[in-house]
Amino acid sequence: MGTILDDWYLQLRQLSASEQHLLRRIAESLPLLSDLARADLLVYGPTDIPDTAIVIAEIKPHTVPSLFNDSLVGRLVTKADEWAVIRALTRGTSSESVTRLRSYGVQTVQHAYPIHSEGRVIAALSAEVGLLESGRQRRKSIVFRRAVAQLRDMVLRGQLEGAAGISALGDHDGPMVIDNRGNILYISSIAEHHYRKLGHSHTLLRTNLNSLQTDEAAFFKAIETGACVEQITQEHAQERTLTFVKRAVPLIAEPSDQWWKRYIARPDEIDGSILITCDVTDERRKEQELKIKSAMIQEIHHRVKNNLQTIAALLRLQARRTGSPEITEVLQETINRILSIAVVHEFLAHDESSIVNVKEVCQRIITEVARSTLDPEKRLRFSLSGEDLYLPTQQATSCALIVNELLQNAVEHGFDQRSEGTISISLNEEGSNSRIEVQDDGHGLPAEAAGRIESSLGLQIVRTLVREDLKGWFELRNGDGRGARAIVTFPRVARTAALLGA
Repeated sequence: MGTILDDWYLQLRQLSASEQHLLRRIAESLPLLSDLARADLLVYGPTDIPDTAIVIAEIKPHTVPSLFNDSLVGRLVTKADEWAVIRALTRGTSSESVTRLRSYGVQTVQHAYPIHSEGRVIAALSAEVGLLESGRQRRKSIVFRRAVAQLRDMVLRGQLEGAAGISALGDHDGPMVIDNRGNILYISSIAEHHYRKLGHSHTLLRTNLNSLQTDEAAFFKAIETGACVEQITQEHAQERTLTFVKRAVPLIAEPSDQWWKRYIARPDEIDGSILITCDVTDERRKEQELKIKSAMIQEIHHRVKNNLQTIAALLRLQARRTGSPEITEVLQETINRILSIAVVHEFLAHDESSIVNVKEVCQRIITEVARSTLDPEKRLRFSLSGEDLYLPTQQATSCALIVNELLQNAVEHGFDQRSEGTISISLNEEGSNSRIEVQDDGHGLPAEAAGRIESSLGLQIVRTLVREDLKGWFELRNGDGRGARAIVTFPRVARTAALLGA
């Protein structure tokens, strides 16, 4: 959570390719470090102004509340603001446990570390935690604190591989520290609780992973490859199966120039790993239940669509058997109304979401109206323009019926004496309202026919749907040039609310 490295700064400072690569590698690793250190992390870069720096990246932890509400990226600071950061940038030295009082009254503890590349300091990392959280961290095991410090040093060297593939940590994650032989040197109470569910009632401190008879492939893969690993495991406990997410972060020894160490260990020897466990059994069960419910809902929509199409087919058979043109016309209008509803259910049957893109629905209705309503001798063109309009099922169904009625009304009354023309539909959002407009270039609304058109069943349906379902307004008038113009305006449903099915 936060902003990862602004490229504008890299270009402004004209950093070398290797320096830019290092900063990007560090930036990829910061979210994981922020979560494990339970700290807000800020990367500062020097500027051309002496004793000043600028924030070029920030990461907020998921494991504790962030100290900052707003983004600090782009903020220029001076020595008076951040003397520890300026010292790291100018002298290349770290500053530990700097207690300070933020302007908004929160007391924090800051640690600042220089970032070296090619023999010079190119940036500085600031880790900041609240004073209470700092006290809690000091009471933790020295083994865990040293492991996090070793991880921090790896990050500053750009030595951590695969961190970008590790998902964010949370309150229910339990860290452990394990040496390269598989011995547990530290285990948190949360992790111990996870293993207790698997039947290990005794403390696991100093226990070897090989003796647990659990799936620890993530740890062994991290030790083997030297890269971060995240895996989902299925563990059997008594009469049920538990699902865990396990993340392994290798701990690599710092390279040394002491010649004798080269004979007893590789410079990149892996000391061990931070192994983080998380029980996601309940979350996965809920996800599976939601998938099943979603599949059932989609199947229901599919059956509703099929049933509506069956009803439409039966009405077509009835229309062919009647000898009355008036009855045939009424049945055809009813068929089109049924099919416009079926279109919405067809979209819902193929999409897990409970919302519908009305623009796609309009395109399908245009196709159906052109196929079933138009006189073969007429050459009418349809156009659709505007924005995607996402609505929940009920409102989308109302819009489908409205568009169907307005298209049929335009065909019936706008071109009853003409053989060619254009009918256009446009979808727009204006302020807090959505707007659907159907316009034709027919002969418009003559005064003597206006009352008859206004009283038609189709327009009565439109007015009722707009007023009752959409809580909006409907207007029918002559166009600016020629033809008629139907405008439906209703309060816009925010996309987020629509996605939630509001």
